[in-house]
Amino acid sequence: MTRGTGRGGHAAAPRSVDVARLAGVSQKTVSRVFNDEPYVSAEVRRRVLEAAEELGYRRNDAARALASGRSRSIGVVTLGTALYGPVSLLMGVERAVRDTGYALRVVNTVEGDPAGIAGAVDSLLDQGVDGIVVSEPIDESGDGGEAGIALRADVPVLVLGAPSPVTAPTVLTAGGGAGLMARTATEHLLELGHMTVHHLAGPQRWYAARDRLAGWRATLTAHDREVPPVVEGDWSAASGHRAGRALADDPGVTAVFAANDDMAIGLIRALLEAGRRVPDDVSVVGFDDTPVAAYVTPPLTTVPQPFDAVAREGLKRLVHAIEHPGAAPLPSSDPPVDLVVRASTAPPRAPGPGSALTGRRRPRGRSGPAGGASVPSTKAS
Repeated sequence: MTRGTGRGGHAAAPRSVDVARLAGVSQKTVSRVFNDEPYVSAEVRRRVLEAAEELGYRRNDAARALASGRSRSIGVVTLGTALYGPVSLLMGVERAVRDTGYALRVVNTVEGDPAGIAGAVDSLLDQGVDGIVVSEPIDESGDGGEAGIALRADVPVLVLGAPSPVTAPTVLTAGGGAGLMARTATEHLLELGHMTVHHLAGPQRWYAARDRLAGWRATLTAHDREVPPVVEGDWSAASGHRAGRALADDPGVTAVFAANDDMAIGLIRALLEAGRRVPDDVSVVGFDDTPVAAYVTPPLTTVPQPFDAVAREGLKRLVHAIEHPGAAPLPSSDPPVDLVVRASTAPPRAPGPGSALTGRRRPRGRSGPAGGASVPSTKAS
């Protein structure tokens, strides 16, 4: 089955007269069907809709209303969630679109709905958008819903932080640096003297969680360090707390990289409840730099995500593709990766008698400011 073919599937865009000819009806009848007017029989409506689907016909009232042939609008497909990362990225996209002078149209999808992206793309194309941003962070293909559906759009598409689910005249990507950010977090802990780093991962249906896990694992492997078993959470502080109770029982755990700040905060709470001090006994690094990260106890070392920079860069390239069809895409550039160092990380303590812990002695009096310090990382070659 092919969805959203439109202009991309034909040398010239099919017109309503083409639909009328194939369906064996008048052009006025086609108009009545698409305007959902009465006095059209169910059989005639079926023939018209089937002819439109076969031809890839898509009415574009907004674009037709403008002499330029463009609606000056950009559509966004995004997961309907309150999680910090997707919401912050959507806000960045909204600000970036506003700065371009285009209108914004948003369609939310629901986690667990494999056909959600297809329906969202079709809805935006029906509204006549000039370009589409796909910010869909979950891989739904494992449910089998997208199997056999070829998603195609006839406008440029920008995909944020995931493989593209859409075929289009121009497909751009942005926001794919999670692996490098995970490497920065992991290397910080290794440079402090920890022999290895445990990982509290996010749910593996999420592309970002996979990328952060891959970056952590690749860093340990590159440094010839043991790769401990992965503990998987669900992004929530409660799942971090559950993981922390399990990790607290292992005296060999001296450093943990959590895939987001919420899980890191829950993890720290569980460690403290079990008598494992942070960072004296266990160092913890989070991911995102949420607004609360600087004010928990201890203040959290974390990797901030450059949501606004990714959105601005991506929208700049998308608008160029919209306004200069056929031109070479603008080159992409990744924002620098930073590490905000606060008081949740420190060198490991020297092992006491009979202890399984190893590493350098932590200097006395070391503490990190609540505000932290931003330490730029070195990009991978």
